[in-house]
Amino acid sequence: MRKPILAGNWKMNKTPAEAVDFVRALRPLITKYANVETVVCVPFVALPGVADALRGVKAGVGAQNMHWAENGAYTGEVAAAMLEGLAGYVIIGHSERREYFAETDETVNKKIKAALAHGLTPIVCVGENLGQNERGETDAFVSGQVRAAFEGISTEQAQKTVVAYEPIWAIGTGKTATSAVANRMCGIVVRGTLAEIYGEEVAQSIRVQYGGSANEKNIGELMSMPDIDGALIGGASLKVDAFSDMVRITSQLY
Repeated sequence: MRKPILAGNWKMNKTPAEAVDFVRALRPLITKYANVETVVCVPFVALPGVADALRGVKAGVGAQNMHWAENGAYTGEVAAAMLEGLAGYVIIGHSERREYFAETDETVNKKIKAALAHGLTPIVCVGENLGQNERGETDAFVSGQVRAAFEGISTEQAQKTVVAYEPIWAIGTGKTATSAVANRMCGIVVRGTLAEIYGEEVAQSIRVQYGGSANEKNIGELMSMPDIDGALIGGASLKVDAFSDMVRITSQLY
């Protein structure tokens, strides 16, 4: 059985001090659930404090983005090497990065390779917008994103990644794909594409999360689905009680 992974994406929220206070409150509520991998993906400025506050605790720290270059004239960017010791995970290709900051399939692929080279676990985001969904383009589009993301990535490297399927129309809108639809996308489309690339056995070892207005009210139904291995959580991860409840509910299902 694949170990479930719940990752909170804080986006552009919380000062460094607020972030430390949050994880200190969260820590005792989640560490007792060892069968769930819990990660908080925080703004760059909060990484040192959060990493220190969670040191020695079975909870992961993630960055929300990174550059693919080792170093250079990229003002405002952060390289993978700069995250070592501060983060074990990094979100790559989130729809907001694609929409607002010109992220492309090519740059996503470069970033995945750079993250893996520095021992970081990429959380690779894929997902369609509302128009694509309504036109029936979802399967082909998401499968294409998966193929582009994993271009030139070895079997061994692929097994060190996490993929997050996030329908863009469900992010921050309160709308959620039904559990059956989410399970189909995570299983047949995302994992099915990975199976075409790497084979069924490898595909079954790669964890696929669902994201898109996941919260403490719907996490039980989502996590009861056989092909959903976790969640990339937005707003609900900013509330100690809600996030810890999601970890607890998931733990009870495994």
